[in-house]
Amino acid sequence: MEQPNLETSRLCLRPFTLTDASAVQRLAGSYEVADTALNIPHPYKDGMAEEWIGSHASQFAAGTLVIYAISLKGQDGIVGAVSLQVVKRHNRAELAYWMGRAYWGRGFTTEAAKALVQYGFEILKLHKINASHFKRNPASGRVMQKLGMTHEGSLRDHFRKGDTYEDVEVYGLLADG
Repeated sequence: MEQPNLETSRLCLRPFTLTDASAVQRLAGSYEVADTALNIPHPYKDGMAEEWIGSHASQFAAGTLVIYAISLKGQDGIVGAVSLQVVKRHNRAELAYWMGRAYWGRGFTTEAAKALVQYGFEILKLHKINASHFKRNPASGRVMQKLGMTHEGSLRDHFRKGDTYEDVEVYGLLADG
């Protein structure tokens, strides 16, 4: 199955291509974005974006990852990314996202995440979608709340980002509400 594009009122979600690599490196690699995400390195070195993008198709084919570049409708460039890391055994996925700093505060992340959550429940037939954010990044938690996710708990010193242990807030959403 080929990964379909998804559209919202303002956005186009499409698979990444290697031509997006320089934008990924620039946007995701900015300190402000990388600092709020567990798996985005800083500095974002040359070649890392190409390697990351190159892994997407095989993971989609295996049914373990659905990841989209977020573009503004009518524009070629990307502004961020949204993904579902699928755990088939448990029929659930973890929602993750990042947005370029210049695009924060405009509702793009919520709009893109809402489209992917819908895809996860309607097309992938998932039972649950969960997400988490660093406690020090409440804006990410507001996205989860706008999606209708329920706060399921707090995990102290759960992840290590650089030399710092991070408290994490966990959210979840079930297919049947």
